[in-house]
Amino acid sequence: MEELKFIEDCEKSLENIYKTYDRIALHNTEKVMRALQKYDISTRHFSGTTGYGYGDEGRDKLAKVYSCVFGTEEAIVSPLITCGSHALTIALFGLLRPGDLMLSIAGKPYDTLDEVISLKEGKGSLADFGIKFEQIELLENGEIDEEEVLKQVSLKKPKLVYLQRSRGYSIRKAFSINVMEPLFKKIKELSPKSFIMVDNCYGEFVEEREPTEVLSDVIVGSLIKNPGGGLAQTGAYIAGTKEAIELIGGRFTSSSLGLEVGSYEQGYRNFYQGLFLAPHVVSGAIKGAYLIGEVMSRLGYNVIPKSNELTYDIIKSIEFNTSDELIKFVQLIQKNSPIDSSAVPEPWDMPGYTDQVIMAAGTFVGGASIELSCDSPIRSPYFAYLQGGLVYEHCKIVAIELYKLFKKA
Repeated sequence: MEELKFIEDCEKSLENIYKTYDRIALHNTEKVMRALQKYDISTRHFSGTTGYGYGDEGRDKLAKVYSCVFGTEEAIVSPLITCGSHALTIALFGLLRPGDLMLSIAGKPYDTLDEVISLKEGKGSLADFGIKFEQIELLENGEIDEEEVLKQVSLKKPKLVYLQRSRGYSIRKAFSINVMEPLFKKIKELSPKSFIMVDNCYGEFVEEREPTEVLSDVIVGSLIKNPGGGLAQTGAYIAGTKEAIELIGGRFTSSSLGLEVGSYEQGYRNFYQGLFLAPHVVSGAIKGAYLIGEVMSRLGYNVIPKSNELTYDIIKSIEFNTSDELIKFVQLIQKNSPIDSSAVPEPWDMPGYTDQVIMAAGTFVGGASIELSCDSPIRSPYFAYLQGGLVYEHCKIVAIELYKLFKKA
């Protein structure tokens, strides 16, 4: 079988990179397991509550486990937070006050924050409350302009320094912990009172350390991405210093209630179990993305990152020559999904986005991008952003189908 031989040859060339992510998964699995053991998690913590949720031990212990895993003082982990963008918004409004400056050091944040920071006209934006926003563009090679960042931090002492770890819809690689660590240290030396906040979506468990282990005050992420392990049905987390989480907790509920309330009758088993599975699932998703990337690279398409480069999120960017090729790629992902495989994705005006977006998401949990999914704005250059894959074998099946479709192109 020609295509299987081709795929196996691709796998052979990726053996060393696969071993790297196997080692990272082992390290992070132990980290999660030790956190669960530290807080003596048992089946009673899986039970839900109703009403106000006073004394909800499952909720409170879940937050402690997340805090331990991410090396922070406190955390908020809640199915009541609707998504990653919602969590980012809660954190921003919790930390910032009128007259404060938010400084994004990696260009414009993800599209769904445009109306939050008032790059687009929106109701209830940060700008509506007199909060200023500035951004520092990346260098041409996609790296952070450290000289300009340190200059602006020293000059303006921003209340919040913001970094989006993953690429979003920009054409760059994700940022590694090794990039963050020395930069965050210099920022703290110049402006000790500035909060450093990292949008950690798509980056959890990709490396052995998280941004909060290298002086980030706050990290934020979605539970239907990496840390939910494919089992979390909804929700998000915010983890950080005690000071930061107290401020954010007052915005999450109210200043009088903080983190003492919030019930979830369905219970928390999937959130605990999903977190335990997450390092293994993330490793498989990364390896699947490398395999698909290698296939497309051998067929002549530009892929970011390359097969001989480490990745720092679960996303693989694949560049196409035309919008038609891009659409065909996304549609093939949907066709080979376990759920809604008969659906045919088309570009549409998705809420929160400037351009039309096409999205393949044949997932057990709606829109869960730790499951094999793919999306892209319909704009030049035509990049597809592939993420996820609950099991490596699913990615391999898709790789075979992609080879059969695009080798004819």
